[in-house]
Amino acid sequence: MSKPSFEARVPIYPRTVKGRFRKLKTAILLLAYGVYFLLPWLRWDRGSGPDQAVLFDLAGRRFYIFDLVVYAQDIFWLAGLLVIFAMLLFFVTGLAGRVWCGYFCFQTLWSDVFYMVERWIQGERNKRMKLARSPWNANKLIRYGLTWLIWLLISLLTGLAFTLYWGDAPELFMQMITGKAPFAAYATTAFLTATTYVMAGLAREQTCTYMCPYARFQGVMFDSDTLIVAYDEKRGEREKGRHKPSKQLLQRESRVENGVGDCIDCGFCVQVCPVGIDIRKGQQYECISCALCIDACDTIMDSIGYPSGLIRYTSEKELEGGKSNPYSLKNIGYAAVLAITIGALIWSIMTRSDVEVSVRQIRQPLSVLLSDGRVQNRYEIKFNNKTSKPRHYRLSIRGLPEAELDSHWKDDIKLNPEHSIKFQARIKQKPYIAGSNRTDFDFVFTPMGEENAEAVIHHSMFYVPDNKLKKN
Repeated sequence: MSKPSFEARVPIYPRTVKGRFRKLKTAILLLAYGVYFLLPWLRWDRGSGPDQAVLFDLAGRRFYIFDLVVYAQDIFWLAGLLVIFAMLLFFVTGLAGRVWCGYFCFQTLWSDVFYMVERWIQGERNKRMKLARSPWNANKLIRYGLTWLIWLLISLLTGLAFTLYWGDAPELFMQMITGKAPFAAYATTAFLTATTYVMAGLAREQTCTYMCPYARFQGVMFDSDTLIVAYDEKRGEREKGRHKPSKQLLQRESRVENGVGDCIDCGFCVQVCPVGIDIRKGQQYECISCALCIDACDTIMDSIGYPSGLIRYTSEKELEGGKSNPYSLKNIGYAAVLAITIGALIWSIMTRSDVEVSVRQIRQPLSVLLSDGRVQNRYEIKFNNKTSKPRHYRLSIRGLPEAELDSHWKDDIKLNPEHSIKFQARIKQKPYIAGSNRTDFDFVFTPMGEENAEAVIHHSMFYVPDNKLKKN
């Protein structure tokens, strides 16, 4: 009989643990859930436009993030944001290992809630294991069914909350429950519901171990100074290894004298691990640095009067008796790129113009000879008002002597808040005045009725065919 190509999954039933890291994880979980589920409902008065604090308006091709409005042409900000996230992940990993996975990852947060529901309905670890091994009966069916139902409800709320970011939340919510929402809203909600249920409820640790690429390449960013969750093998094992407490080996002093390690082999650290590993076997790629094993071990150590820290956040260098140095060239490089990118993104946002002008010369044809002997060039002008106030401008040109500007919008360009207009402008000039087949000039947009407002200037070029040039 051939050997199977993969190992069957061993179900994991994490045990409840109390401690400082469990409290920290719970606080982060509550904060993350509060932000994720409540943010679409937060109102924000901008003076114009939607009053939702965070709204991704695909139809209008703009994102609203509090007072910041991001337009399609600001897509490079997204590239900067992705670079910041990547560098931040690399930098934090170089310093403190996989703390993102253990505390902030969506998979970890949602799995934590699903585990809480499971414990609430099915009981603690031993009861859940016993229930899983028992034959199907009314009790098992009710407990499993209620667990799955609440998981499904949480998954549905997760998908619905995500969808509400893409429309006015109160209006879209009413459309969803009355069957009047667009198909895309239902499809998105259904997809997020299914993936949340499968990942957090069924796949769980397999998502981190087999699906997430971070588990595979994060080791490249580790070095001997990186903080990791580690078992102090020298203290825990000593010369004669672990030993359960006995009458002769109960006090720590007697264990030290007999060369027996402080680890009493209770298995609590393994029982609380959400990915099912034994931290005492050394660093393993499955470990997500959630530190629940630290809480478990410290609880046992405190209860028997031993010093805590047998399992702790430390580095390989410290375990070997040295001192960690977080200021490695790699970490400094990550920090430098991160700081530069954050600074550049902030500078770009702070210096963005309130209005945006683009001028494109129409090149078919590039120029036209009119019946009166003048040469005409045409330009397509797009004017975008990025503010929450109406703006008025007057259009003129400079740098083309005796040229005529012909446009319906030249005298009064009215821009509503967060709106844009597109129009054509024609410039006519006699060839002998141009003197060259290419003449630089500027379109000048002068604000009307605004004190101390600066004109918007856009550089362009006027073309005259070589065979139409005339000497004065």
